[in-house]
Amino acid sequence: MAYLNDHLVQVNEAIADGVDIMGYTSWGPIDLVSASHSQMSKRYGFIYVDRDDNGEGSLTRTRKKSFGWYAEVIKTRGLSLKK
Repeated sequence: MAYLNDHLVQVNEAIADGVDIMGYTSWGPIDLVSASHSQMSKRYGFIYVDRDDNGEGSLTRTRKKSFGWYAEVIKTRGLSLKK
């Protein structure tokens, strides 16, 4: 969340500087297989997927803490970001 927070703070600063930003889309909402390592253990999404590096797991999806954090960022239009 810290990485994304810091990135979005910079997006807001660019807007304040007059850059025409149309919007922001995060990389992926659910955990993705790491392209560089073909691993599920490197998790980047807002939603946890129950699956391991061997392809085992129930595939159950569970919201992470970052899911609520990002929802609040969207709802407040970035006012909840920590500078």
